[in-house]
Amino acid sequence: MTTAPSADALFRPDLLAKYSSNGPRYTSYPTAVQFRDDFDPGDYRRAAADKGASDTDLSLYFHIPFCDTVCFYCGCNKVVTKNRARSRPYLEQLKREIALQAPLFDTARPVSQLHWGGGTPTFLSHDEMTELMAATREHFTLCSDSEGEFSIEVDPREASPKTIVHLRNLGFNRLSLGVQDFDPVVQRAINRIQPLEMTASVMRAARATGFHSIGVDLIYGLPYQTVDSFSRTLDTMLALAPDRLSVFGYAHMPQLFKMQRQMDPSTMPSPAERLAILRRVVERLTEAGYVYIGMDHFALPTDELARAQAQRTLHRNFQGYSTRAECDLIGFGASSIGKVGDVYAQNAKDLVGYAAAIDKGQLAISRGVRLSLDDRIRRDVITQLMCNLELRFDEFEAAYGIRFHDAFAPELERLRPFEDDGLVKIGARRLDVQLAGRMLVRNIAMVFDRYLGQQPLQRFSRTV
Repeated sequence: MTTAPSADALFRPDLLAKYSSNGPRYTSYPTAVQFRDDFDPGDYRRAAADKGASDTDLSLYFHIPFCDTVCFYCGCNKVVTKNRARSRPYLEQLKREIALQAPLFDTARPVSQLHWGGGTPTFLSHDEMTELMAATREHFTLCSDSEGEFSIEVDPREASPKTIVHLRNLGFNRLSLGVQDFDPVVQRAINRIQPLEMTASVMRAARATGFHSIGVDLIYGLPYQTVDSFSRTLDTMLALAPDRLSVFGYAHMPQLFKMQRQMDPSTMPSPAERLAILRRVVERLTEAGYVYIGMDHFALPTDELARAQAQRTLHRNFQGYSTRAECDLIGFGASSIGKVGDVYAQNAKDLVGYAAAIDKGQLAISRGVRLSLDDRIRRDVITQLMCNLELRFDEFEAAYGIRFHDAFAPELERLRPFEDDGLVKIGARRLDVQLAGRMLVRNIAMVFDRYLGQQPLQRFSRTV
């Protein structure tokens, strides 16, 4: 079983300062900035009909964009409204989209992964949730509870213990909870008032009803955070003992997300303080026995994420780290992204454009990309680095008929300074990410991204 390395081995402030830059999170490669507006939806249809895909499972993602209130830090695609009636027409469009998408696929293929994200999926009423899941089961074959990963993002401010029981009865078996910070001063600054008991009651209900895994999101770099204040949040969270923790660095991009202008940058921790907070995160979580998965993710050794990494079956998709490596992903709802074979396809981002397409009986795809052979090889390289922290050259040579050292000679040369700094080790037949390189794995993966330099890096978040 994988054990968590020490904080001293993981956290090298000199190297974090040296290498930190803006870069992709690689939930896909090529990243979404490479999607084309002139994408042919016929490519998506052809990939869905590919007979060779019939032996792979399906993954379904549903985007529920509505939020009751706005969190000032948020960069998600969302619609802020207190009008609960707005969910009804959107639900009807989702049901029509399910009916449009399902005939493109062999729906005997099992759905081993399903995820509702947002926005706030629990903006839907209990009856609407039941309706959406019933429509899903009408058109697709969901795996059993023991075999499937059926997850939902939950805002504890929007979900009572009764809601958690309802979600479990619908078939959800994993929860992802947004918390960000327990400090009331920080909560006021980010417009997210969420007393501890709200979060604790949801987690108690999830455990009582047999959810397989509970994940929690925290954010460092927010207004008024200090090492001491965030340490208190960590201590409180560790007492609640979630199975997984994602501790993201806040990305302040007010030029892209106007609500971020509601926060005063002068109240945010300095770069040095951010690093000190991050160090405390690594110290506290590794001391508590969490396995450092990579980037900003931690999991208990018993959690499926940690087990998948130990078995080299960890994967990444648009929801982040995943234990389902070979699924075709079908995206439903405004802005959702699907990955089918060697095609990425994204729906219209705005509700008006999405609704117009669905109401005409058309797929809502507005942009996408078909991967070249080079894209597919590099996607595999980047996925292996991000998930399994290693490259075994013989696997690429067998799969793609290349000599790795020849095909990637420039990239391996650019990694020599990383090797000199102890971030990677390059051998004759493999490349390994060292402990000090785990927190900079995005920077290591960026070396293999041939599109970087073709778009401003400011469009991406900081790697640390």
